[in-house]
Amino acid sequence: MRTEGKVPSIRKIAGTLNVDAMAIYHYFSNKNALLEAVTVSLVEEIYKPLGENPWQEELKLLCKSYLKLLKDHAGLLKTMLAMTSEGPAAVFTQRFHVALAPLNAKETQLKNALDFLADYLHGFALAMNCNPKDEHLCVDFVDGPLAFYIRTLSLEASR
Repeated sequence: MRTEGKVPSIRKIAGTLNVDAMAIYHYFSNKNALLEAVTVSLVEEIYKPLGENPWQEELKLLCKSYLKLLKDHAGLLKTMLAMTSEGPAAVFTQRFHVALAPLNAKETQLKNALDFLADYLHGFALAMNCNPKDEHLCVDFVDGPLAFYIRTLSLEASR
């Protein structure tokens, strides 16, 4: 996935691992099951908020690590958006809720905030992946929009 920007075939995976393709099917019922396991494993690499920093910093670290993951694995976003399971999204969602716990926002506010943020991050990641050599699109360029988002979130949660 990292080198080609797309999901390799089971035969290619088996060849890289130097095993028979049928051996992979012993552990995974189909390519989608393998793909979900790989995708969840990759998403689990993103920053894990532990409450050691202010919620604003925890959220910023989470978002930037997620974008870095999506930049490093160009085909990952497309793969995740095409999946019918909630596995990878559940990892980000859980960490989002941990990061924002000190905010004491209402559940509807958190849902709206998560939906908006996910759409923004995915759009930014797509732009980075479409223009990999564009120096104007790097992960650090989300600092301004994230600061605006965090201020707005703070105001909304205090209502």
